Amino acid sequence: MNGQEPILSVAFFRTETGREPVREWLKSLPRNERRVIGEDIKTVQFGWPLGMPVVRKLDRDLWEVRSRLPTRIARVIFTTGEGRMILLHGFMKKSQHTPREDLELAKSRLYLLT
Repeated sequence: MNGQEPILSVAFFRTETGREPVREWLKSLPRNERRVIGEDIKTVQFGWPLGMPVVRKLDRDLWEVRSRLPTRIARVIFTTGEGRMILLHGFMKKSQHTPREDLELAKSRLYLLT
């Protein structure tokens, strides 16, 4: 964005076996949806700290990037630390609330980082 340096670099959570679930999830999406989510992540990178409507705090050390796609809504749950934005979990939203299992999965991945 206009030549400035990002405030946060982006990293993907990596499992012990080397998988990157959020990267895999993103790659499974159509290009136009990937572009919207990528732009929203970039907005966070360059504008951190941000609030609504792009970012919402979910829990201690957990936030979500809120992406409005043409026909559905995506969320990417992340944490920050040491100048990085670590993408923990991505999913398509199907209801008003963040599903407990999605939040718990992100928390378990956050716990593995500490």
